[in-house]
Amino acid sequence: MLAPSLKLRPVVHQVQGETPQTLTRILEDGVNLAIWQRQLPAHISDFGCLLLSLNEPLAESRVLELPNEDTEPDLHELASGFRDLEGYAGFIADVSWLVSAFACLLGAKRIGLRVRVLDKAMCPRFHVDHVPVRLITTYSGAGSQWLKEGVMDRRQLGQPGAEPTQHSLIEQIVSGEVALLKGEKWHGNEGFGLIHRSPQPASGERRLILTLDWLA
Repeated sequence: MLAPSLKLRPVVHQVQGETPQTLTRILEDGVNLAIWQRQLPAHISDFGCLLLSLNEPLAESRVLELPNEDTEPDLHELASGFRDLEGYAGFIADVSWLVSAFACLLGAKRIGLRVRVLDKAMCPRFHVDHVPVRLITTYSGAGSQWLKEGVMDRRQLGQPGAEPTQHSLIEQIVSGEVALLKGEKWHGNEGFGLIHRSPQPASGERRLILTLDWLA
């Protein structure tokens, strides 16, 4: 009788690519970060810069119900206080496309959306998310920072003295890029959620970010 073979756990790693198809690789075992290295169209990038230049607050969140693949996300009134800015329609169209792509990839029926302007690090310590998967993109300002596997002892998460200080060890998502981060609640990824943190903006700088969470 043959002994049962043991299935080895894939080496945890991250992937990056210049096409949106790169995002599908988040479904692979062992991949806890997939980054689409896109460059924002100029009119959307300009919208983000213009919005931040107004120095106005923005913090909106909503739950989107998408019962089937043909359902258009309801983004009515999203960031409506800035609808008169040039590029607003392009920004909303881009958010809509990302929501639809996120839903299609994961089969998500309910998505949590947040769009915010931040002038300080929302999560300044390296940590992991207790969600299945999260989409993060920065429309203007510094992108999120993350660590390759093995750079920091996971048992020391939350301990300032254990965080790497050498700049070369800290990776950063470029503004405009789209990232899918696996969290602790992705089946099979327990104990290997991507370690990341919000960047600390320089004095006077701000960020415009979008996050999407798979709720159901």
